[in-house]
Amino acid sequence: MTSARALAVLLIPLALVACRSDPAVASGAANAVPMGEPADAFFRNLSTLCGKAFAGRVEVDRPTPAGMSPFAGKRLIMHVRECTADTIRIPLVVGDDRSRTWVLTRTQQGLRLEHDHRHSDGREDPVSMYGGDSTSDGTAVRQVFPADEASKAMFAREDRAVSITNVWAMEIEPGDRFVYELSRPGRLFRVEFDLTKPVKPPPPPWGWR
Repeated sequence: MTSARALAVLLIPLALVACRSDPAVASGAANAVPMGEPADAFFRNLSTLCGKAFAGRVEVDRPTPAGMSPFAGKRLIMHVRECTADTIRIPLVVGDDRSRTWVLTRTQQGLRLEHDHRHSDGREDPVSMYGGDSTSDGTAVRQVFPADEASKAMFAREDRAVSITNVWAMEIEPGDRFVYELSRPGRLFRVEFDLTKPVKPPPPPWGWR
């Protein structure tokens, strides 16, 4: 055996050991959501609603907020307003308040949820574009998004430390219902939208171009 061939034989097992022992590689493989699997199925199901709007109701709001809840007694409308191959934007209208838009984006690992908050003049709120990436245990029906590090830092900076442990979720049962959920220790908020009865789309969200 030549010295070059001998060296190659020795290097192969070393390379395999290095791949197996790299915690970043192992972690990425364990947490990734391959394209074409549940995250994509969820995205496709939501995309079928593009252009349509639906009325909703607060299903769970526990514990009851101190003072007046911004959702109490208000008509709730979700509008799947804009869809591309990689992004779905869903304004949420609460009464006359058009400050909220959910932004769902494809990533290499799965999906990303962000919350775009605007003032009536279109300015971005100091607490905006927070969210997180989907977890590997999502399904075609339900996707879960724990707060990412950038969002946690924003919450701490804006004196909203209670939100650091936020976990958001979305559920879709095609032809039946869509659910948006916020949870954290001691808090659960769920809004359900009736997909069987489309309603008239609302005006554009604040800041929409």
